[in-house]
Amino acid sequence: MKGVEKLDLRAMPKIELHAHLSGSISRRCLHEIWVKKQTLGETILQDPLLEMPEGKFDFDLVTFFPLFSRYIYNLCNDRDSIVYCTNAVLQDFQDDGVVYLELRTTPRAIPSADLTTEAYVQLILSCIANFPSQKMTTKLILSVDRRNSAAEAMQVVDLAIKFHGHGIVAVDLCGDPTKGDVSTFRDAFMKAKRHSLGITLHFAEAPQSSTDAELRTLLSYEPDRIGHVINVPDDIKEIIVARKLGLELCISCNVHAKMITGSYGDHHFGYWRGVGCPLVLCTDDVGIFGSSLSNEYSLISEHFGLNRGELCALAKDGIQAIFGGDDEKARLAKVMWI
Repeated sequence: MKGVEKLDLRAMPKIELHAHLSGSISRRCLHEIWVKKQTLGETILQDPLLEMPEGKFDFDLVTFFPLFSRYIYNLCNDRDSIVYCTNAVLQDFQDDGVVYLELRTTPRAIPSADLTTEAYVQLILSCIANFPSQKMTTKLILSVDRRNSAAEAMQVVDLAIKFHGHGIVAVDLCGDPTKGDVSTFRDAFMKAKRHSLGITLHFAEAPQSSTDAELRTLLSYEPDRIGHVINVPDDIKEIIVARKLGLELCISCNVHAKMITGSYGDHHFGYWRGVGCPLVLCTDDVGIFGSSLSNEYSLISEHFGLNRGELCALAKDGIQAIFGGDDEKARLAKVMWI
């Protein structure tokens, strides 16, 4: 950590490219929403501080996904709560020194709130557009869930196309890696590619989603970036390196969820560093795993020995992987530390 004690990691300008909106809501924010709803008699859910106690971050792939379907989606289920939590997430990232953010969300209809999937997307875009910031640019990525049907995936892509140029920059494939057949989404992602949307995919997250057939199918969608990249065979690594795909690495998430064997120092950051692919540290779900982007840089410095210059270079490396366009890349080139 030589020299890092002189570097304020929170103040250091950073780029965040893999952050799920619902997973980035702090427990404090969820608690505030819960208190208001309980006071008004609008929820029977228990306090999120009991559901997700402070200091508990060891949610694995079995316990993680039900947190959303069973709890968070049922608490943040109307316009007011969605606006409140979205603004809180944006503020948290800005306060942590993020100067460019690509937030991602799976469009969801909420009939009880008279929200269609399109109205939900428009609501998030409105929050982003109205968020007061002179420092942080925010773009939106729409996610296809692995449990979606082909028609549902196409609906997500069509929404992304409709609002491309109005805040949306890309589409993503996410969700429980033990579910679904990714070949279902071929037409949807091919359409996204034809319409010049960025493509980022959760890739080789778990052994079940790391078969040769799945990984080659995902690569056939011509992604610009891939996330996690944990269980990757050598021949697939060669393709990734040859294509110079952007790599979204989420250190704390992978450790806490036991997606890797060992701890921080065993993370595959050590392998991917220096292979020539743009490398971006990301939080994934900071509300669940409790590690800010600043802390991710601190962990990398501590466990991989990066000094001040190397940390600044790593942060700046993310510029080439953003979906925000050449003007934004030029802005970031001036903002990032050297």
